[in-house]
Amino acid sequence: MSSATSSILAGLIGAGIQGSRTPAMHEREGDAQGLRYLYRLIDLDQLGLDSGALPELLGAAERMGFTGLNITFPCKQAIIPLLDELSDEARGIGAVNTVVLKDGKRVGHNTDCLGFAEGLRRGLPGVARQRVVQ
Repeated sequence: MSSATSSILAGLIGAGIQGSRTPAMHEREGDAQGLRYLYRLIDLDQLGLDSGALPELLGAAERMGFTGLNITFPCKQAIIPLLDELSDEARGIGAVNTVVLKDGKRVGHNTDCLGFAEGLRRGLPGVARQRVVQ
């Protein structure tokens, strides 16, 4: 893989995220895959901003060459009007935790459901999961 195609710039937008382990986790996995993966925190609290700054932050991320963003509290719903498309999961859940920036488009996804389902599958192998009882 050439170095020109192996760099990824991504980030996490949210409030109070300075303690997040996500950057180190993503960058380690990138190293393991032979990628130069840069993962940056965009902490609203640290910047003195609120979710009203999302249009400017999203535009800045695009101009800086980010390929994607993870989205957390308090932005998972506030970001939706700023996106060009939503995955079926994001639309159904009504929240976005991942934004892919590609070919001038902003596409919102929600991976929470898939992650939760995978955790159940691994933790409860062989158990029927078609119905949840509260």
